[in-house]
Amino acid sequence: MTAPTPTDRRFLGRLSLPERRFVADALRTETVGGVLLLVAAVVALVWANTPLKDSYATIRDFHIGPAALGLDLSIQHWAADGLLAIFFFVAGIELKRELVAGELRDPKAAALPVVAALCGMAVPALVYTLVNTIGDGSMDGWAVPTATDIAFALAVLAVIGTSLPSALRAFLLTLAVVDDLFAILIIAIFFTGDLNFAALGGAFAGLALFWLLLRMGVRGWYVYVPLALVIWGLMYNSGVHATIAGVAMGLMLRCTTRDGEEHSPGEHIEHLVRPISAGLAVPLFALFSAGVSLSGGAIGEVFTQPVTLGVVLGLVVGKAIGIFGGTWLTARFTRAQLNPDLAWADVFAVATLAGIGFTVSLLIGELAFADDAALMDEVKAAVLVGSLIAAVLASVLLKLRVRKYQALCAEEERDEDHDGIPDIYEEHTPEYHLRMADIYERKAAEHRERAQLAGASREEADRPA
Repeated sequence: MTAPTPTDRRFLGRLSLPERRFVADALRTETVGGVLLLVAAVVALVWANTPLKDSYATIRDFHIGPAALGLDLSIQHWAADGLLAIFFFVAGIELKRELVAGELRDPKAAALPVVAALCGMAVPALVYTLVNTIGDGSMDGWAVPTATDIAFALAVLAVIGTSLPSALRAFLLTLAVVDDLFAILIIAIFFTGDLNFAALGGAFAGLALFWLLLRMGVRGWYVYVPLALVIWGLMYNSGVHATIAGVAMGLMLRCTTRDGEEHSPGEHIEHLVRPISAGLAVPLFALFSAGVSLSGGAIGEVFTQPVTLGVVLGLVVGKAIGIFGGTWLTARFTRAQLNPDLAWADVFAVATLAGIGFTVSLLIGELAFADDAALMDEVKAAVLVGSLIAAVLASVLLKLRVRKYQALCAEEERDEDHDGIPDIYEEHTPEYHLRMADIYERKAAEHRERAQLAGASREEADRPA
């Protein structure tokens, strides 16, 4: 196998071949999960806005679990606190991999997407704060429009039939990873209740044991899954949001390869768990969280109340301006050169797509307005409306460039020598050109033979009877 070309260090430049393959594999699973997420959200909305809405509320609010362990939770809480821990576990592994082996390992390369993600969280929060300061609304929901839902964004791409070039897909994934990191910090810092130090100490002891077992090389799901459940239960009872346990365990996994390893343990586990997260955990969370009333009056109120208007404008306007502005300013001051195959319009389209803030935005909305069920539902409706508007705008912007994307994707996938490696990664090697010369020589010989046969057939046809 020939060595791939060095990574193109220009902004949105070509990824290295291993990174490109990892991104493609990760986003493939997320795309399928995103479609399931979209279906679950639609089912929830239909279920909650039909005569069957009472059954939806009954199932969502049904309590199950051992009360003696402090885990007598509703189905909705099991989905938000339990299933989303799996989602954040995968997010923790993604973050660890990005830091040690991905786009974030090089501080210079990481600066641009990190600044873009930070601005993409800060500006929506500022938009929300400004709207609610002017409208005398509640400041409790400032964090709701700060999140990006990568799975939902990819589902939109799948639905509209647009395939982004690998550099844009990697940029979107990196944005989402950094976004998840700061969403985790927001949840841990601002949405921690009264602490139970005994349970918190037990959770930390469990995490220490988890880390020690990993370092000792102990293997077996039957060891780690029960331990993870104990850690999660203790974290839930500590007052810290239980999803933090998932993140912590994900960050502990080794995401670098050693001699004889094709994949690191972290990548292997992520490959196993990601389908569960994207295909089961997140769609079930959406099913029991997205079921809000969307009557004509409720939709109208989204644009008239400061809290809900702040969420919508934060997702649609704040995300686009924050990510695009942060990216453009960073590139300008660091003199980072944009890949000449792409344009700043492509960055703005991706920034608009990042305004889809479904899963984590719904979770933060539930945490921010846990004491006001009516306002919580209104905020959820605002998240749905804002995400829908961002999806439609992004779809229009991406469709305007779809032919350019198709050409770039075709060039990235071209493999004329059929060796399993895209030609774009081999064009600098003499071996590739020798293989291509051999292929063309065989084709030329075949066509010369066909020409001779065609000539002989014509002579025979022209011969007088």
